[in-house]
Amino acid sequence: MTTDTPRTLVHLADSDLTVKTEDDVRGKEVVDRNDDEVGTVDDLVIDPQGLKVRFLQVGSGGFLGLGEKKQLIPVDAVVKIDEKVHIGQDRGHVAGAPAYDPDLVSAADYYEELYGYYGYPPFWAAGYAYPAYPFYL
Repeated sequence: MTTDTPRTLVHLADSDLTVKTEDDVRGKEVVDRNDDEVGTVDDLVIDPQGLKVRFLQVGSGGFLGLGEKKQLIPVDAVVKIDEKVHIGQDRGHVAGAPAYDPDLVSAADYYEELYGYYGYPPFWAAGYAYPAYPFYL
C-alpha cells in the first residue's frame, strides 16, 4: 500500500505516557453496530510522537484472564462513545481480524494488514486524517 515506515507504537499500559481523559476508554465495553458485545478495552496502542490513540486493544472470551483473545481495532472504527465504545463493524468481522505473531510478521506489516482488513488507510499514508472524536451522548 505504502512504502513509508510507520512510527513505533506503544501500549499505553507499558509506558509512562498519558492521553487526554476523554481518549482513555480503557475498561469500557465495546459493542458492534448491532449492539452485540465484542469485548472490553484492555489497553490503548498509541503513537508516542503524536500522542494519538491508533488502536484499541480489546479482550474477549476467557475466564479470569485465561484464554482471553486480544484483538486490535483501529480507532477509525469507533463511531460513538457513551458508557460503551461503539464500532461500525460486526462482531464476527472483528473476530476474523488478522492475528499478530511477531515471529511471522513485522509490526509495521501487521498494522498495514489490519488497517486494510478494516477498510481504512493506515495513519502513515499520505492524506490520512485522524478521525474526529466520537461524540458523547
